[in-house]
Formats: sequence, structure tokens, C-alpha cells
Amino acid sequence: MECFLSLRSQQNNKNMKKTIFLLFVLLTTFIISNAQNSDRKWAIGLGPGADFNLDHEEKNSMIDFYVSHYLSPSFDIMLEPRLSFYGDNYFSNKVIGDNESYFGDGVDIFNPLLNLRYKFSNGYIFKENSFIQPYLIGGVGYMWYWQESGFNFDLGAGVKVPITPNTSLFVATSYVKGIETGSGSDTHSEDHIQLTGIIEFALGKAKDSDGDGVPDKKDECPDTPAGVSVDKKGCPLDRDGDGVPDYKDDCPDEPGSPAFNGCPDRDGDGIPDYKDDCPDVPGLLKFNGCPDTDEDGVPDPKDKCPDTPKGCPVDENGCPLDSDGDGVIDCEDRCPTEAGSADNEGCPDWQTLHIPNVYFDFDKSTLRPEGKEELDKLAGQLLGSKEYVVEVGGHTDNIGTEAYNMKLSEKRAQTVVKYLLTKGVNNAYVSSENYGEDKPAVKNDSRKNRQLNRRVEFEVVKVRK
Repeated sequence: MECFLSLRSQQNNKNMKKTIFLLFVLLTTFIISNAQNSDRKWAIGLGPGADFNLDHEEKNSMIDFYVSHYLSPSFDIMLEPRLSFYGDNYFSNKVIGDNESYFGDGVDIFNPLLNLRYKFSNGYIFKENSFIQPYLIGGVGYMWYWQESGFNFDLGAGVKVPITPNTSLFVATSYVKGIETGSGSDTHSEDHIQLTGIIEFALGKAKDSDGDGVPDKKDECPDTPAGVSVDKKGCPLDRDGDGVPDYKDDCPDEPGSPAFNGCPDRDGDGIPDYKDDCPDVPGLLKFNGCPDTDEDGVPDPKDKCPDTPKGCPVDENGCPLDSDGDGVIDCEDRCPTEAGSADNEGCPDWQTLHIPNVYFDFDKSTLRPEGKEELDKLAGQLLGSKEYVVEVGGHTDNIGTEAYNMKLSEKRAQTVVKYLLTKGVNNAYVSSENYGEDKPAVKNDSRKNRQLNRRVEFEVVKVRK
């Protein structure tokens, strides 16, 4: 009978192992979720382990299953029922014999624990996304050991290793303080060392505030507008890398400036290239970005005379006006409506009039009748001109002192000027000069010659009849 029970126990044990292994494979195959974090606060873990009974010096197989809840970056709380089941060992065959546990043939220990897991990868000690993430674990539980039960506790340590963005492996070792079994000299302290390897899966859906498919935990741009394409960090795409996301970029394939909605301004004139008719030369807004170098109001691309002096009136081609067609532009032409020469600033050439000298009596500055006649002729010619310059030069003979003669020549020149003014000649164009005896017309060696030196000479230039 004992042999039959042993065989039946072995068969049941094998069946249970197969069932548990199958459940484990199914769970790890079909459950796909992200690792537990502040967004996914609930998780389940399942995996195999080894249970070393320190009192009986035996090794059992075990299954560890838990449900955990995220409390903070540093702590998780876990409800963790652990199952250990015996195989063909001394304890099950000789010590227990035909007795069955609370949970039927083949189950050695059932030990639900309420544990607290402290995570070193909390952002303070190590980064939360570290490849190796160590932790400590400890808590209290209640152990059922065959026909006996009681409270116990455990302490342990382990590491978490992210396998993929969807799964994590937890490997841990823990000391499990068991319960006292038996009585008298047959009392045992059922303490254990347990090694487990757990695959953990988070439950629920990660928070994604902007609905871009990147959970807030990993989203560096959590306020992206709906419908905007994002990269793996959750930020709007920026194809040209200019800092302006594509959905705001009027020129998404060409680096530009945020000031121009992502469009470039190569010449830096404040007008984006797509609005700039001269994108490589700084220009003016009123000319669609083109310059007006000579500031004549005609932009350079349309200006056939780009070097026009500033302030000159121009035609529609940007060329200076030349109203009289004399080749001298109006702004430099003193006679813009009358053809002239460049040598005379656009005015008709000057003409020199040769007027006979006006002679005076000895030591006199009074005009003679014949002198007045000559001056009347000169005045008539000047009044018929639009512009003129008259220079009146007074002279004397050599009789008398030099100072006296200089004064006398000045009086003679002034007499002529005053007479011309009385005839309507403009004094703005008449000047006088006195030379005394310094510039004689002939030698002062005779009475006749000295008479010729008592004179006023004229130099008259006139323009524009």
C-alpha cells in the first residue's frame, strides 16, 4: 500500500509540474505589456524557483506568483503567494509517509507573503532606466506546512533586468523564516533559502495625455497637438532640424528661422526667402527684398542706372532726367530746360564781349559824354542776357604818388559801376577792381600815352540770350 501511494504521489507530482509549466509558458507567451511604472501601477509576476529547506537539507521546486502595486519611484508593495512542492525525496517518502497536506498530495508549502520592494533605481541612487536595477525585498506572511501553519517573514535581494520595452526579468534570493513544526525532540524550524526567476508584466494602459502613441513616462513633449506626427520621444517631427516642428514649419525641408515659421532668410534682411525677390542680397520690404543702392526709388533689378547721384529725379528705368537733352542730368544742370554744354554746367557757352575802354581827364573820375555812350551800349547788351559777369578795372597814369593813384583808380571804377546800376544792370553780377598805375596800357613817356592810361577797362562774359 505504501508503495502504491508513493507511486501515485510521484505521478500526481509530475502532472502538477507539467500543468504549472504549461501555465507559465502560456502567460509569458501571450501577456504583452510595458514594465511597471507610475503610469502602469499594477503588475503581475510569475516564474519558477528553487526552495532549499535548511532544516531538512533538501531542495524542492517552487512556483512564485505575485501581484504588485507601484507606490513611488522607490517602493512597490507585493502580495506574493509562493508554492513549494516535493518530489521523490527522503522527507516526502519517509517522514511524511501517507499523510497529505492541506492542499493535497504533492504540495509541500503554501506561503503567501505581503512584501515591500525597495528599488535602488529610483532616480536618486541609480537612474530609473538603468540596465541593471538592484532592489531589496522583505515582508510578513502566513505559512502552511503540511498539517501545520503560522506567521513568518522573509528578507531578500535581487536585480531587475529589462528584457524588452515590454517585459522585465526579476531574479531574487531570499531567506524565509518558517514555522516551528513537530514537538519535543522532533521539533523543526522550517527555514528556507529561495531562489526565483520572475517575468513581470504591467497591467493597464500607460497614460498618453496627448494621444501621440508615446506614453507620458517617455514623452518629452507631452503637449503635442492631436494628429501631429511625432518621433520616438513623442516630439513633433522636424525634418530640417531647424527647431521648428514640421506642423508649424512653412518650409519643412529647408532649415530656417523660428521668426519666419521655419523658413530661411539667407541675406538677413528680415524678409524670408520665399517672399524675397533678391534672396541673396539684403533689400527693402517695399521692393520685395531687393535693394535700391542709389536710393532713387527704383529697385536695383529694374534700375538701368544703379549709380544715379542721390537726390536726382529719375525716370521709370531709374535713370536721371535730362529735360533739355544736352547730356547733363537735370540735378547737375544749371540750365535744365535749355541745352548747353557740360563744360558750362549744362548752360549755353559763355560769350566774351569786348567793350572799348572808358577814358578820364587828368586827375578826374567823372565820366565823359563819349564814355557814357559806351556804357549805355554795354548796359543794353547785358540787359538782353539772362546771366552775365562784369569786371570793371580802374587805372591811372604815373603822375602823382602811388597811393594817390591807387585811390583815384578805385574812384574811376566805382563811377562806372554806379552808372551801370542806374541803367538796370544787376549789381550781383558786377564787380570792380583798382590797379592804380601798376598796369599801364602803354608807357607813360608822353602826354598822349598818359591819356591812354587814364582809363577803365571791362571784361564782360554773358550767357543765354
